[in-house]
Amino acid sequence: MRLTGNRLVKAGVFSVLVTAMGVSGCSTTDTFEQPAPVPDVDSSVQFETVWSRSVGDGHDDDFLYLSPLNAGKTVYAASADGELVSVDAETGELNWKRKLDDRIFAGVGGDRSQLYLVTREADLVAFSSEDGEELWRRALPTEALAAPQSNGALVVTQTTDGRVLAFETATGKKLWQYDGVVPALSLRAAAAPLVGGDVVLASFSNGKLIALSADAGQPLWQYEVGQPQGRTELERLVDIAGQPLVLDSAVLVSGYQGKLALVDIRTGQEIWSRKASSLHSPMIGGSSIFLSAANGDVIAYRGSDRRELWLQDKLSWRQLTQPAVYESYVVVGDYEGYLHVLSADDGSLVGQKRYDSDGLRVPLQRMADGNLMVFGNGGKLSVFKLRERD
Repeated sequence: MRLTGNRLVKAGVFSVLVTAMGVSGCSTTDTFEQPAPVPDVDSSVQFETVWSRSVGDGHDDDFLYLSPLNAGKTVYAASADGELVSVDAETGELNWKRKLDDRIFAGVGGDRSQLYLVTREADLVAFSSEDGEELWRRALPTEALAAPQSNGALVVTQTTDGRVLAFETATGKKLWQYDGVVPALSLRAAAAPLVGGDVVLASFSNGKLIALSADAGQPLWQYEVGQPQGRTELERLVDIAGQPLVLDSAVLVSGYQGKLALVDIRTGQEIWSRKASSLHSPMIGGSSIFLSAANGDVIAYRGSDRRELWLQDKLSWRQLTQPAVYESYVVVGDYEGYLHVLSADDGSLVGQKRYDSDGLRVPLQRMADGNLMVFGNGGKLSVFKLRERD
C-alpha cells in the first residue's frame, strides 16, 4: 500500500490514535516494510562514556516520548513508572530522586524554578526543581503525550484531541484554552508547543502550525505544513510530530507527508519549502540541514539553497530518532537501540553502538559542553563523547 508516494508504516508502529472513537492503537515494532538489517560498519569513530545511570523503568513498554530536560548544569528525567530525578549534567551524580505515585505520560518540561509532567490520568503536575516537591496539579480534559512547555509565567500543554491549554506557573490557575481541529485518524506522536514571551506555536495532526498569543490564546496566524490528500483516512495522515526549530526570527518545521519549510515567526509567511516526509524536526549543523525521513533515510540539504547533498538509505524503516549533530558527525538512534554515526560531509556510516535493547525513541541531545546525551526506552541515561579510534 502506498500513501501519496510514500510507503505506509503500519499504524501500530506509532500507536495510531483513532480520536473519533477515543481508542488508542497498540504499540508494536512490526511494519509493512521490512526494516533494513543493522548495517556492517567499519567503525572509525567510537563512543566514550562520560557517565551513565538508570531512571526507573524508562518507558516501561508504553509508547511514550519521555525526553529528559537539559537545563545546562542539571538534567531532569522521568520514567513511566513514576521516578523523577535531578542529576549533575557534568558528572551524572544524583542531586535528588522522587518516586511518584502516578504513572507518567508526558514530560519533562520546565523553567527556572519548576518542572512539569503529565500523568496517565491526565493531570498536569508542577514540581519544585530544587527538591522535586509537588507544588500543584490540574486535571486536563484528556491525555497528553508532548512535554509541557513554560516561559516562566505560563506553562502550556497540548492534549491528543487538539486542545492547547495555558496555566499560571505560580498557582496552576487556567488562563486560556484553544481548541484545535484534529482528523479522525492521527499518529500517536505529538510535538511539544513552543512557548515564547508573546507567542505560543502549536503543531497539529491536521498538518497546521498555528501561532497563538501568549496572553490570551488568540490565533495570530497559521501555516499549512501538510495538506491531506487521498480517499482514506490513512492516506490523509499529515501529522506534525516534531517540535519546530527556532532560527532567529523564523522557525524550521517538517511534517509527515508534507513539507520541510522555513516560516517567518512573526507573520507565518513561508520563506521557502520543499517536499519532505518526517516524524521529527530537522536539525542544523554548520551550513547544512539534516532530516530523518519517515522511511528511515537520513538526508542532508545545503542550507543556502536546500539542494540535497547526500542521502543515506542503509537505515531504511529502522524508525530513526531526530538527528543530532556532534562536531563533524550526525548521530541517530533506532528502534532496536542502535546508535549510528554518519559523516556530516558525505553521509557515510562511520560508527555504531548497541545502546538499549528496548530501543531508542526520544531525540538525542547536545549538552552545554558539547557531549551527547542519550535516553533509552529501557531507562538508561548516558552522556557520551565521540572520538576517532586509535
